[in-house]
Amino acid sequence: MTSAHANRNLVLVALLWGSSYTFIKMVIAAQMPPAVINTLRGLISATLVYLFFHKVVKTMTWQEFKIGAICAIFNFIVVQLQSTGLEFTTPSNCSFITSAYVILLPLIAWLFYKKVPPLKIYLAMGLCMAGMLILTGVLTNGFKLHIGDILMMLTAIFFAFQMTYYGYATKHARPQVIAFQLGFIQAICGTLYTFTIDSHQLAHIDWLAAAGPVLYLGVIATFAAQVIQVTSQKYTDTVTAGLILITESLFASLISVVFQVEPLTQHLVIGGSLIILATVIAQFDLRGVLARYVVKGHPFRHS
Repeated sequence: MTSAHANRNLVLVALLWGSSYTFIKMVIAAQMPPAVINTLRGLISATLVYLFFHKVVKTMTWQEFKIGAICAIFNFIVVQLQSTGLEFTTPSNCSFITSAYVILLPLIAWLFYKKVPPLKIYLAMGLCMAGMLILTGVLTNGFKLHIGDILMMLTAIFFAFQMTYYGYATKHARPQVIAFQLGFIQAICGTLYTFTIDSHQLAHIDWLAAAGPVLYLGVIATFAAQVIQVTSQKYTDTVTAGLILITESLFASLISVVFQVEPLTQHLVIGGSLIILATVIAQFDLRGVLARYVVKGHPFRHS
């Protein structure tokens, strides 16, 4: 797989993740607490991974088990912090604060791999953050810090470490093993969280209303998205992967417009355009393109 192919796959992952927001809202409307949602998503995903890739899962090595377990713990912390934080803050603040992981990625990647990111990454980061500011309306609506916002800050920190560790994990463990561990451990941790903290909410769940959306979240937004992600991230760098996956927020907004959950606004158009521009800059070798452009004798070539 080439890096360009891997990056296109990650765009699809961002789309699948972005589509999940609408379905999560449906499940929450059915009175299902976040821990139960995460438990069922993990259970469905682990089951499907085992059905399709059981030969690989059965040959899991001890090293792969440890790598997959660390990935899974990071993953559960992120999804639980984010889903819990959403109960105490606005979607705009959630989207903006979580996107701050992009700023942390180059620093963490440098600490782990001693690799200084190219200058284009910093330009892409700036454009991406500017796009998120406009897209979420934080500049016009103001920014107030609540307990949910603090949870989102923790989400951003853990997600940055998760993305960085994924860069290592996908090169030292088979993606099918990692995908199975993600779902399996998410289901276990979610079950423990449910019966120790959210048990009082179980009696209020409308299981009939929640069944369809939960099935989508488990099969598409978890199983399919995670298998594609861990398979593809091996072939691209961590910072670029993070910049691409941040388009999840853009896709979430676009899908909300399609389903008429929110209107098409100027903030969405301008902010979304900046985010797309940032991902293009991160993915393409602009200096190489410019060099070939000049060498071919374009009129703007210096004499």
